[in-house]
Amino acid sequence: MSSIKLGLIVSLFLWITVFSLKQQVEKPLTRVHLRNNTADTLSGRQLAGQYCRACHLFPDPSSLDKATWTNSVLPNMGLRLGVKSAGRNPYEDLPDVEINLIREQAIYPETQLISDENWAKIVKYYETEAPSEPLPQKAVPPVTNSLPLFKAQEIKLGDKPFPQTTLLKFDPATSLIYVGDAQHVLYVLDNKFKLKNSRSVESPPVDMDFPKNAEPRFLTIGLFQPSEQKLGKLISLETISSSSALTIQNLHRPVQFATSDLNMDGKEDAIICEFGNHTGKLVWLDDFQPSKEHVLKEFPGARKVEVADFNQDKKPDLMVLMGQAREQISIFYNLGNGEFKEKTLLRFPPQYGMSYFELVDFNKDGFKDILATNGDNWDYSAIKKNYHGVRIYLNDGKDNFKESYFYPLYGAAKAVARDFDHDGDIDIAAVSFYTELENPQQQFIYLSNKGDLNFQVHSTPEAATGKWMTMEAADFDHDGDIDIILGSYFHNLSEFTKLAFQGVLSFPQVLVLRNTKK
Repeated sequence: MSSIKLGLIVSLFLWITVFSLKQQVEKPLTRVHLRNNTADTLSGRQLAGQYCRACHLFPDPSSLDKATWTNSVLPNMGLRLGVKSAGRNPYEDLPDVEINLIREQAIYPETQLISDENWAKIVKYYETEAPSEPLPQKAVPPVTNSLPLFKAQEIKLGDKPFPQTTLLKFDPATSLIYVGDAQHVLYVLDNKFKLKNSRSVESPPVDMDFPKNAEPRFLTIGLFQPSEQKLGKLISLETISSSSALTIQNLHRPVQFATSDLNMDGKEDAIICEFGNHTGKLVWLDDFQPSKEHVLKEFPGARKVEVADFNQDKKPDLMVLMGQAREQISIFYNLGNGEFKEKTLLRFPPQYGMSYFELVDFNKDGFKDILATNGDNWDYSAIKKNYHGVRIYLNDGKDNFKESYFYPLYGAAKAVARDFDHDGDIDIAAVSFYTELENPQQQFIYLSNKGDLNFQVHSTPEAATGKWMTMEAADFDHDGDIDIILGSYFHNLSEFTKLAFQGVLSFPQVLVLRNTKK
């Protein structure tokens, strides 16, 4: 969810370094160093452009304030260039297993890749050009603090000190709702939101799917906090009772998966987003076999994948959101025989914090558009950012996308698009997770589409009862309209007490927003 940089956590998630220069960029950075080790006449901007563009879009100084650049982001970047004067130990407070894995990947080089003089120029450039305070958001339409279309209901599960919901998933075939908890629990609710049963799992569940004539499959992240350890799994619910059930192990902090017959051999394949930390990858497993792994992108930050035939050649293609330093949305066109060609659709600066996307035809032209959120702020620049929010990118029919709508929302984690009010236009429900708001009820925003992407904005007082990281939309109660459920996640006691000090007395794991249209 260096964006997540906790998917979700799924996001998420989450909670990861968006600006960090990763292991895969060490060689390009070394080449830049060797090419310019005598270029002492270059300005700070020129040097920043060369070193930063070696691995991601150039980060404009105005995107962060002076203190954040000089006290946090630049010292971290310096460590990745081998600048020991950055003044901090990258291995501080890490267990030995993490230190060894990071050193194996040479994340922090022992040999300095830039001269002290040139590094000082880069720091001076950002210190001089950055604003003293974070730039404010643009004005937004008035927010109505009520949801006439929905009725709120709190759901509390188990005996937990505070909510840590990592997964919400609805199975329309069985009308069961699955709620994952960071305390290694998977709850199962009926469509009236009554607890049917629960089971212990090895680590926090973050995604699920529901194959026909088989048990549900679910993904566990391994370690929720940033880690190089490969402890995630993709397993079926029957795993404990059946030796023949699905178990795929040694996944590097996976956050989402999808399935399709990519090589068209009649067997289902798995596509897995291993978000990772300093390292990670996007892979597909032929016939769900780990021994038949195909790497599509060997970078950290794989956040979400959607399967569709984008070029109408009757082969399944993949659209993928990448977070972390190389933030982008790409299509991997299926060339057949297990081969793919990547087309980069949208690129974003490393501090953007891309967190989620989904496909929907907003303008009814027959082509899927992109709804995306950026707001992942669990990184080295945890400040309010005026470019966080909800965006719509319209498709020109040739898989070229242009931003056509932006709603500023600090810490935006996820948005879903449905025609909630049955007026023929696509509405949007969005949650903010990665920031503290002056108005906690605006952690949930409902954008009611009045036509041509003109939205009326609503929030609800009930949204002040949690920190909403996960969200699911479906007709849970089978009454013909689309309901919404929100999952609350408090990372620590401090986040919990901040809301308590604001007078919040109830902290549900799940907030149900029942659609009352019908």
